[in-house]
Amino acid sequence: MTNQNSFQLSCPMPKFDFDVITLGHGSGGLLTHRLLQSGVFDILKNDMLDQQHDGASFTLEGKTAFSTDSYVISPIFFPGGNIGELAVYGTVNDLAMCGAEAKYLSLAFIIEEGMTMESFWIVLNGIKRAIDKAGVKIVTGDTKVVERGKGDQIFINTSGIGIVHPKAQIHHNRIKVGDQIILSGNIAQHGIAIMSKREGLTFETDIVSDSNNLNHTIIGLISELGEDIKFLRDPTRGGLASVLNELAEIRKLGFVIDQNSIPIDDQVEGACEMLGLDPLYVANEGLFVAIVKKEVALKALSILQKDENGIHARIIGEVTDAHAGKVMMKSRIGGHRVVGYLTGEQLPRIC
Repeated sequence: MTNQNSFQLSCPMPKFDFDVITLGHGSGGLLTHRLLQSGVFDILKNDMLDQQHDGASFTLEGKTAFSTDSYVISPIFFPGGNIGELAVYGTVNDLAMCGAEAKYLSLAFIIEEGMTMESFWIVLNGIKRAIDKAGVKIVTGDTKVVERGKGDQIFINTSGIGIVHPKAQIHHNRIKVGDQIILSGNIAQHGIAIMSKREGLTFETDIVSDSNNLNHTIIGLISELGEDIKFLRDPTRGGLASVLNELAEIRKLGFVIDQNSIPIDDQVEGACEMLGLDPLYVANEGLFVAIVKKEVALKALSILQKDENGIHARIIGEVTDAHAGKVMMKSRIGGHRVVGYLTGEQLPRIC
């Protein structure tokens, strides 16, 4: 099996009557029925999805959060994951940044004619692995097939709904001077894993994507520190610099970060230098920025460093009333420079 992913298939591929997906599989007829019955419904089954309805009905108690995202990454298989995992983790994490624990997801495929069933099955296994790890259910979805040359194998949309933790008060308007900036892990892992795959780069050890679910980590942090966690954001496209610039602009406050404190893997940093990329702008998929009250910063850091998603967490800077609306970085040699918005696109098709 030409499995391009880094983990074994948890669900062996059944015997299909077809090797590749055709336009007929998106017709809504017999081929669609066979694709869904022998693939999607079987591997992702749960009591709600088993109803095979166009929607899902359920009851949620408490304040809710909703998010949606589309995934068009190239390549769809990369070191550390695939587009299926990414689609689940991305929406689960967006909800987590709202202080919410994801409960239910919708899942929509746009598949290019000619995609092999083997590749599709690997993607489905990635989705299965991710929903099990995150503890969420796929409850409704959709499948479309487009002509060859119009889809780059597969695009995925996921939408999710979750329950906001009762202690969560996540909003940028709560950020104040003196608040501390915490980064939960090494930056630029995902973007460089993708670029190394595209460019055929090799390193002493594999650089793998940090794609992962953050919901359990975030809920644990909020459970301990409640409203002292003021803001959360996962720095995906545009990286760390873009998140901080958006906040500085919205809040009309200054943000100061210390380059020496920003966690980054040595090989990732070396790859960035070789490729001419600034890691501050490279995409991430399994870490987050937290703005927290100064008095709890060290406790928050201690909590994170005991979690598998926060082993490399660091306090990287603080909010200031100087240079309002700008992000400044203290360099390793002691100087300061403005960290502005990304201009253009460093890495296309990254998520």
